[in-house]
Amino acid sequence: MGKFEIKKDASGHFRFNLKATNGQVILSSEAYRQKPSCVNGIESVRKNSQDDANFDRKDVDGNYRFKLRATNTLIIGVSESYNTSAAMENGIASVKKNAPDADLEDNS
Repeated sequence: MGKFEIKKDASGHFRFNLKATNGQVILSSEAYRQKPSCVNGIESVRKNSQDDANFDRKDVDGNYRFKLRATNTLIIGVSESYNTSAAMENGIASVKKNAPDADLEDNS
């Protein structure tokens, strides 16, 4: 099972990462000023990750990335850079699989 990990960054903002069962980060959030907003972002990922239409796929000079958007079109998470389109699609599949039931670890 995957997990969401909340951390406080150097500027005092809260961020979350969604990690796959192997511990690899598969989605990272924006910075939130308050922890409740960060937790709301996690809940948005749980919900919106199940609709493939919410994933924006990008190919920039052979670097593949995706963004997960909420139904209001705001970006709620971004991926790492992948070398192939197939690897990016595997990353999306991992988010879809792990997000709904991922544990929450608060390291802030």
